[in-house]
Amino acid sequence: MGAKGQLEAEKWTDLFTAKAWGSYYMPGLVSTLQAAGISVITSIAFGVVFGMARLAQNRVLRWFGTIVVEFFRAVPVLMMMIFFWLFLSRFSWINPAQLPFFAVVIGLTLYNGSVIAELLRSGVKQLPRGQGEAGLAIGLTPGQTLRTILMPQAFNAMMPSMLSQFVVILKDTALGYIISYPELLASARRIGSGDGNILQTLLLAAVLFIAVNFSLTTFATWLGGFLSSRTSVMHHLPGEVDTPNPPTQQMFVLPGKRK
Repeated sequence: MGAKGQLEAEKWTDLFTAKAWGSYYMPGLVSTLQAAGISVITSIAFGVVFGMARLAQNRVLRWFGTIVVEFFRAVPVLMMMIFFWLFLSRFSWINPAQLPFFAVVIGLTLYNGSVIAELLRSGVKQLPRGQGEAGLAIGLTPGQTLRTILMPQAFNAMMPSMLSQFVVILKDTALGYIISYPELLASARRIGSGDGNILQTLLLAAVLFIAVNFSLTTFATWLGGFLSSRTSVMHHLPGEVDTPNPPTQQMFVLPGKRK
């Protein structure tokens, strides 16, 4: 690097100018977080809808949900981004400047939403069978039992895994530079090409990605521990014991028959 002049001070000091941050790094980071944030919300909505479809009693609905989820899980995210970028360009009512953004969000939503749907389905399957039977016993329909009893518990149990998937969403926004979406990586490449320090700008972009992803991972770890502690507290309420005393004969003596 020294022989190629990559260690010269000016190549590194240019990373911390007001122009670099005000016109490139911060707008790119904002675009990355914007696409990732919207994709997280839409992925959750997609995952809940098709996760419930995969668990539906109706066979046609269940097969439809399975086909949709398995298809979009199998298609590469970048391929979906390119497809929707080209497909949406056929509609004149869509602002051409917004096409990359829509393509990135749709691609991330379809893939990661399918993963979340599978997480929720597996989470429901892992619940004790008595949870669903209890809902049916109190008069709820299978659909009501799924929506009000099983899905909330599965969502709670799978939250750490879903937060890890949100990290994947954030990282995959970098694929948007292929279709000219001005996210962080694309902004770093643009300023690096202009200033002749592409290596330095990409290293800075990597540091920013690591910082944001590390924050999300730390939050996911904390939330997983918090949810586990709450579950443990609920299973050990005050006044309850793990191994209750076995029933004795006096517990079932009828009134007036006491000795």
